[in-house]
Order: sequence, then structure tokens, then C-alpha cells
Amino acid sequence: MIRNKLILFITLGLVFLACGEDDNTVDEPNIENFVFEDGFETQNNTLNELFPSNGSRWTGIQQDDPSANAENQISVTNTTFSEGESALRLFANASDVSLSKMDIEKEGFSAFEDDKVVIKTDFYISGNANIENILLIDLECCSCWDDTAEAENQCPGIRLQMSGGNDFLSIERGKIAESTIQQTSFPFPRNEWVTVQWELTLASNNSAINKLMINGTEVINTTGTNMPNAQTFREIFAEEGIEFNLQEPTFYDRLQIGVTANPTSENIELFVDNFSLSIEKNIP
Repeated sequence: MIRNKLILFITLGLVFLACGEDDNTVDEPNIENFVFEDGFETQNNTLNELFPSNGSRWTGIQQDDPSANAENQISVTNTTFSEGESALRLFANASDVSLSKMDIEKEGFSAFEDDKVVIKTDFYISGNANIENILLIDLECCSCWDDTAEAENQCPGIRLQMSGGNDFLSIERGKIAESTIQQTSFPFPRNEWVTVQWELTLASNNSAINKLMINGTEVINTTGTNMPNAQTFREIFAEEGIEFNLQEPTFYDRLQIGVTANPTSENIELFVDNFSLSIEKNIP
């Protein structure tokens, strides 16, 4: 099957995918800069306030429970926070035959090639479990998929993943058929608030810029593809005799944050606070 072929090729041996289903609606290009901020403040810790019908805050929840009758959890809490009076708590049980996920989603933006994207947030990971391979942030292009091809929409994109060891946060690019940009110089602190800043100048070739900072320390600063490349996808599908064309212009249109995938045998408790997403549009 082409889906299995694609997964095998682009994940470099990682058998779990952290992506959700979406429709294939292509939005019109947006030339205005975009800023979204959220400190997860609500009245009486009411989770529903984070998801207003007008989409001005978060637009959805992804909750995939493992199959062994273990339910993942999400809530607003005022016991552990980095600013204001509350934060988002997410608990993802260990995976079994089903991949465990617990995160929130933000849609309603468009990040095109040459735009600069800055994602900044505070994380608090409880405990000292082995967290290698968990995913914390996904930036995805769901609308760019070719819905005429015989393959499920994989929402290609890039992700922040613990890679290269137990707790080294890195930039995972398997879903765009590129290798992980790893760092093993700065282990991710546990049981304390940690500020992560991810800066991207988007491109579907090696001119793209990728930066990652943890508590103000720059741990990654390199060039390398960070958007789906139409030619690469055509070639991958052509190996199975399938014509595949990404929708163009390609742009990122969804962000997921939390435990976007927990492929480990450990339960993960994560807090998120003080989130911001900014897109500085490139105007020729």
C-alpha cells in the first residue's frame, strides 16, 4: 500500500505518526501578519472557554486514547502555571497497539514559503520517565494534500520531538521526507517550567532557516528544508505508479501542541502556558 510505503520512507524507522484527519479546503493567500497568544486563562478553569465558536482561541482537541481502557486527560489548572493564574494540563497514557495523543489545535492561519514563523511557549514535564520520541508541537499543511490520490491525508509538516536520546528536543522532519535535525547538547529540564522558542523561515528547499532555543540558549541554528516539496512527493508516489501533486501554493495551516504523540511505554503529564504564534509575511 502506498500509505505504508510513504510512512516507512519518511519516518526513518519511527512507526508512529502524530497527525489527524482534516478536510482538503484550500484557503486564499493571506498577506497580513498574524499573531495569536494565549495564557489559558478562563473563568473557573472552564475548558470550553478555550474553544469559542468563532475560532478566536483554540479550534479543536485531538484525543486518541490507547486501547486498554485508559482515557487521556485535558483540563485547565491553577496549581501549576508559569504566568497569570492558570495553565493547560495534558495527560497522555502510554501507548499500546494504539498510539496515544492528547493535544489542542489551532487553525485559521496561513504560513507560506518565505514567511517567518515564531512559536514560543512554556512547557512543564512532570516526573523523570523516558520521554524519547514524544512529540510536543506539530506545524502542518493539511490543505496541501492531493485528494485525488489514493492515499489518506497525512498532513505533512514538521514537529518538535525528543530525539537523539531520552530528552533532547529536536526538529523532526520525517513527514516531509527529510531527516531529523538533532541536538544533543542541551537536555530538556524536568519538573520545572521551560521556555521553548522555535523560529522558522519557511522554504521547500535548503534555503529554509531553522532555529530552536531552550530557556534562551540557542541549541539549533541551521538551514534545511522545512516545508513539503512537491517534486519530492511526486517522486515518492511515482514509485507506486500513482500521480500525486501537492496543492500549490503550499502553506501551513494547522498547529498542534501538547503530547501530539506519546509512542512510549510511559504515562506523560505535561503542562503548557504562555503560548504565542506569530507569522511575519514575506511581501516581495
